[in-house]
Amino acid sequence: MQESSPITAIKGIGPKSAENFQKAGIATVQDLISYYPRTYDVCEDPVPAGGLTVFDDGRLVAVEGRIERALSVRYLRSIKITSGKILSGGVYLDVTWYNMPFIRSQVRPGAVYVFRGRIRAKGSRIFLQQPKVYELYEYEQLKKTYQPVYPLVRGLTENALRKALREAFFGADPLDLSEDYLPPDMLGKYDLAPRKDAVRGIHFPNDTQTLQMARRRLVFEEFFFFILMLKQMRESRMHRKSACRLLPAAQTDQVLGSLPYELTGAQLRVWKEVSADMASDAVMARLIQGDVGSGKTIIAFLALIQCAANDMQGALMVPTEVLARQHYDAFCRLCQMAALPYEAVLLTGSLKVSQKRAAYEKLESGSASVVIGTHALITEKVAYRNLALVITDEQHRFGVSQRETLESKGRTPHTIVMSATPIPRTLAVILYGDLDVSVIDEMPASRLPIKNAVVGASWRPKAYQFIARQVQEGHQAYVICPMVEESEEIEAENVIDYAQSLQKSLQALSGGITVEYLHGRMKASEKQSVMDRFASNEIQVLVSTTVVEVGVNVPNATVMMVENAERFGLAQLHQLRGRVGRGSAQSYCIFVYGIENDAVKKRLDILASSNDGFEIARKDLELRGPGELFGVRQSGELNFQLADIYADAPVLQAAGDAAADLLREDPDLSSKYGQQVARHMKVLASSAGNHDVL
Repeated sequence: MQESSPITAIKGIGPKSAENFQKAGIATVQDLISYYPRTYDVCEDPVPAGGLTVFDDGRLVAVEGRIERALSVRYLRSIKITSGKILSGGVYLDVTWYNMPFIRSQVRPGAVYVFRGRIRAKGSRIFLQQPKVYELYEYEQLKKTYQPVYPLVRGLTENALRKALREAFFGADPLDLSEDYLPPDMLGKYDLAPRKDAVRGIHFPNDTQTLQMARRRLVFEEFFFFILMLKQMRESRMHRKSACRLLPAAQTDQVLGSLPYELTGAQLRVWKEVSADMASDAVMARLIQGDVGSGKTIIAFLALIQCAANDMQGALMVPTEVLARQHYDAFCRLCQMAALPYEAVLLTGSLKVSQKRAAYEKLESGSASVVIGTHALITEKVAYRNLALVITDEQHRFGVSQRETLESKGRTPHTIVMSATPIPRTLAVILYGDLDVSVIDEMPASRLPIKNAVVGASWRPKAYQFIARQVQEGHQAYVICPMVEESEEIEAENVIDYAQSLQKSLQALSGGITVEYLHGRMKASEKQSVMDRFASNEIQVLVSTTVVEVGVNVPNATVMMVENAERFGLAQLHQLRGRVGRGSAQSYCIFVYGIENDAVKKRLDILASSNDGFEIARKDLELRGPGELFGVRQSGELNFQLADIYADAPVLQAAGDAAADLLREDPDLSSKYGQQVARHMKVLASSAGNHDVL
């Protein structure tokens, strides 16, 4: 069996089963073995029920005990609830299952089992929720082993994935993994495991050491090929001359003069760098990095105006339709304030066919100088008359290949990449190896620091009172929930039910408060309608999922309340917090945690103590430490499958050194191992649709 073989080459996977695998982006055997676990489940020793308290709420535990009486089944609306009591060490512990009535016949009264699930607290009462049930000998076998847990899609189960992987590695026709992409001297220099051991070890680790070894090799490999490609891109760019010099223009000074504020020193410094780059003979490729609210967007607008003033076209690509509409409206207002004649068009996937056609015609004829939109900018139907500037906002949400597709629609256009991801400069230079780096390291003077609070769920009524008072003063609020609809297995607030209950609570405190909800499953037109009404203060409180995370700008919003804050990463919470504090009024962020334990509170307190994204990232790394990662991706930045840019910083540095050494010794990748590296880079590039880092 070869890595290029279709998934149906694996025994037991027929055409129907293959459809379920393909939903997860698994079409070939290579796709399967690179479908890494998202975490690992480690079965620990059972704990006595008598030692559990309400402070263990949310903790995953195993309890050895006896079911004294047959389980009971009752109905609550459409939910079947199976419940009973475990006798463990002389103490009874309630146990509950949802929609699993069959468990009643599987658990025999009087028999001893190990029950493994999460402790839940309701008031002073605790119970074990949705536990898996194991025979004693069965659980003893599982103890201290690492069970991979995979990201799943409908129709694809953990068991199906594990069975397919076991067949691929250990079946009658096992996968040939003898070829290694990396040279032997590189493996030795950086203490890396052979690829065949790493790929097997990440899916079937025997112990902690095996898992750490496997993960380190695969993280190194992921970084290495990413950096190698960027270095080649940079080398190629440095030999290209610009086909469109964009000279400084008086129109940008008109814009600066019309602004109701002055740029910070950092903004002015970065703008000078960008303006000089666009006017030079070389093709600009620059990263503008700045914390949320530091003012990156105005730099992008100035660059678009300098481009238009030179009778050329500029494009700004953003990750969401809501943000695209917001930037489009803001750019049009800016041109009106400065009395500039440039026409901009909006291009997103949800526009009507007639609207898209009109935008295409304006771009192809050149009558539109600026286009702002989503990935719709890179579809085949879009043709530009003279595209000279490409700007991508929140770069980590686009693959490098998508950026290249947009750039290919012009003649060596200048490129700006904007990111609010708090990456230390030393790492940014490696991760954005094809770009020059500019950092906006100063916040606008008019912005007051956000006041933060980390509180338990019992503080919620006070938070509602505070939101009501802010609305009475003319301000608005966001409330963020981690789910769209209620889940029976996960106790977390959800936007739809929450919005209804919040409306009642706020109406009881103060009349005339309108509450609406927003989530990613809504149609684009519905989302835009809600955001427009929120921006105009027709909606005072917006209950939303993280769809508002990126760039949404409502200066009148002064409160951000995040429910179940422990379910979000710190970087994501910092991004969410950036939606407030965008006006002149004092703003507040309330992080409400649903699980009461010291580790959760200590982690969230990092946010309460700082509004600096770079400092938050540093403290987060110190708190959890690289050793905690194993196979779990802690951060979502840059779409790496396994790698974590913070915790894996030493591996990132080593991979950068290795890539530089290889290109120095074999710049054309023409040696035996250079050719192997080049072949694998082509494989990665061709599969960028599934793993869009390259």
